[in-house]
Amino acid sequence: MSRIGKKPITVPSGVTLTQTGQSIAVKGPKGELSFTLPDAVTGEFKDNELTIDVVEGAKNGSAMWGMARTMVANMIEGVTDGFTKALELRGVGYRAQMKGSALSMQLGYSHDVDYTPPAGITIEAPKPTSVIVSGIDKQQVGQVAAEIRAFRKPEPYKGKGVRYVGEYVRQKEGKKK
Repeated sequence: MSRIGKKPITVPSGVTLTQTGQSIAVKGPKGELSFTLPDAVTGEFKDNELTIDVVEGAKNGSAMWGMARTMVANMIEGVTDGFTKALELRGVGYRAQMKGSALSMQLGYSHDVDYTPPAGITIEAPKPTSVIVSGIDKQQVGQVAAEIRAFRKPEPYKGKGVRYVGEYVRQKEGKKK
């Protein structure tokens, strides 16, 4: 039995949740998101609370139960507060700056690395060594941050590269004489 799945989701004031069959649409001050529940689970919305239940005899119902509840809870959090991921650049000469809406980074290559964010995602570079990715879709914010990090992953000898703020990179010992 899923401990996450059985918790009801409370819809805060200022957020509108509409359910049409298996599809759930959430509208709030930051935007609008929608999600279609898997066939193995059902949702019931009443008294400003959404409850997700498993369909009797569904083959993978218990596997989808907690996931479906978390997806809807993340949508509600996204349209009210939004999500952010912070990245930091470590290394001599590693810099990031905004060129219009695109992010331009110098990461030790012979050329600048430019990244244009998808719709619904905003990128900021408040300092030359930090990048902040924000948006209302948690999955999309994490994906964009992972794509930026993949341009130059932190290497284990000097720790140079793009890393998440607070990420621990284990340092290896260099070769000995």
